[in-house]
Amino acid sequence: MLLSLVLHTYSMRYLLPGMVLLGTAPTYVLAWGVWRLLSAFLPARFYQAVDDRLYCIYQSMVLFFFENYTGVQIFLYGDLPKNKENIIYLANHQSTVDWIIADMLASRQDALGHVRYVLKDGLKWLPLYGCYFSQMYLVIFPEGTRYNPGQTKVLSTSQAFAAQQGLAVLKYVLTPRIKATYVAFDAMKNYLDAIYDVTVVYEGKDDRGRKEPPSMTEFLCKECPKVHIHIDRIDKKDVPEKQEYMRRWLHERFEIKDKMLIEFYDSPDPERRNKLPGESVNSKLSIKKTLPSVLILSGLTAGMLMTETGRKLYVNTWMYGTLLGCLWVTVKA
Repeated sequence: MLLSLVLHTYSMRYLLPGMVLLGTAPTYVLAWGVWRLLSAFLPARFYQAVDDRLYCIYQSMVLFFFENYTGVQIFLYGDLPKNKENIIYLANHQSTVDWIIADMLASRQDALGHVRYVLKDGLKWLPLYGCYFSQMYLVIFPEGTRYNPGQTKVLSTSQAFAAQQGLAVLKYVLTPRIKATYVAFDAMKNYLDAIYDVTVVYEGKDDRGRKEPPSMTEFLCKECPKVHIHIDRIDKKDVPEKQEYMRRWLHERFEIKDKMLIEFYDSPDPERRNKLPGESVNSKLSIKKTLPSVLILSGLTAGMLMTETGRKLYVNTWMYGTLLGCLWVTVKA
């Protein structure tokens, strides 16, 4: 009986965030759809301003659960973000939580509404959000798939490819792919300010060596007490524009990441282990920036579900919104 209660309590840690985040999705999509119709005859800048604001509200609610609710400690190193910039965010890819890390940094620059992602093709089929996310860009994970120390076949294939290409073989990251980075940089270079080269480490409760990074469920269950984030700000003029040179440059950036991670996990010096290069700042996100979004979206959703008409609209949004989204990405493919 006691064990069942403990397991039930543990599961509730992620059920509550999951229910709120998914449960408010139709409300968000309806709000976006209404604004899309109302702004059809307005200049594009008016639509974009409100669209960014709506997106910021939803992502702030996401951050409430992934930062304030979990109580995770965020340690920042390197070139700490201050002012808003037009950037490409490049990072190592380990977990389904990785895209949240980009939101964490953007929130600290008051740029949360402007974050866009390059995602795996399969993710465009997500209910309601797929067609929205599939049009977004800016956050790129050049490895293409998640690094997992337990997937030895993926790691060995990546290392073999690097060796065949005459590139350094990497231990704690996969050999990066150039296509998404090159296309994004080429398309954005005229108004781009910089590239943020971001290295992320999830520190678990067991600090003995490299562990498998937490899943989204484990993160929400407070299995990751600390996240270490190192940022290298690279001015766009320092990035080679030709694809063949950019490929070498990108691999060199991942060599730097690999060395950081080797030091973090394997350094014989206890003073250098479990930390990234440079001084760290323990950055705490104020609940004042996230809780209002939770209250707004949850309140609107609850209000909708209190009436029969609202409930029908809610269910129809789930059904037809998902179908229209799938049709949209099919046509766009």
